[in-house]
Amino acid sequence: MPGRKFAVIKCVNQIVASKLFLHAIVAAIVLAGVVAGLETSPAIMAKHGAMMHGLDRLILGVFIVEALLKITAQSLRPWRYFSDGWNVFDFFIIVICVLPAGGPFAAVLRLARALRLLRLVSALPKLQLLVGALLKSLSAMGYVSMLLALLFYIYAVAGIHLFGAHDPRNFGSLPAAFLSLFRLVTLDNWADLFNAQLPHVPGIKVAIYFVTFIVFGTMIILNLFIGIIMNNMAEMHVEIAERDRAQREREAGATTLEEELRSLERDLKETQTRLAGLRRQWAGAGASTANDRKLEGLGA
Repeated sequence: MPGRKFAVIKCVNQIVASKLFLHAIVAAIVLAGVVAGLETSPAIMAKHGAMMHGLDRLILGVFIVEALLKITAQSLRPWRYFSDGWNVFDFFIIVICVLPAGGPFAAVLRLARALRLLRLVSALPKLQLLVGALLKSLSAMGYVSMLLALLFYIYAVAGIHLFGAHDPRNFGSLPAAFLSLFRLVTLDNWADLFNAQLPHVPGIKVAIYFVTFIVFGTMIILNLFIGIIMNNMAEMHVEIAERDRAQREREAGATTLEEELRSLERDLKETQTRLAGLRRQWAGAGASTANDRKLEGLGA
């Protein structure tokens, strides 16, 4: 029995790790996204509503089977399935989708059908790498964002003093100045803002203001965001490699344990066979001794 159980778990692990299984899940996720988009059309729902609901139930069934297979693949420790944040996200989507379709859960269910397309992130390792790097970058991005906010505030105040009198639309208040600086940092028609100040303010002041802000805001600070993300992507590569190595070691350990169990089962069967043979020999020897004693009694 233990050997058969380990054989089933090994088979489930092979299924979950296979490319065919991954491609099937990705196809189901893409189909879920297509169905969610088609359900927004009243004409399509009026004509093919039953088919859309059937496809929705089929997709949900595929996701439930996937979760059960992944939980089964964890052997005697199914709770390890929830140690992976992506598995928790997948399970959360499934729980939302099985809520009653009517009543207060109707809006939540419609949202969950759209969110199922996000499962592509959990299904594709490359997308996991990108999202993981972005999440790891949030803490460092906070400090860069603080620096960028200070830069915006300083230049907004300076812009109000320099350009607010003749250009109240773009620099008449802090909110307007912030919006104009956002246009500058994204390089959205920044030349229009630049040329609007030249007739009223000396060109050297306008040039210093706009050029320095674009250099500090766009060329330096925004590049810090890219550098942080790239650095965290490299770290995520290392973490994923370590995770895969640990997974391979666990699988190798499970295979070794299975082989040991099979070896013990074979030894146990051989021992039982030998014991049965010894018992038969003992029974035969006992019967022969009893017959000898009977013959000796008759001879006497």
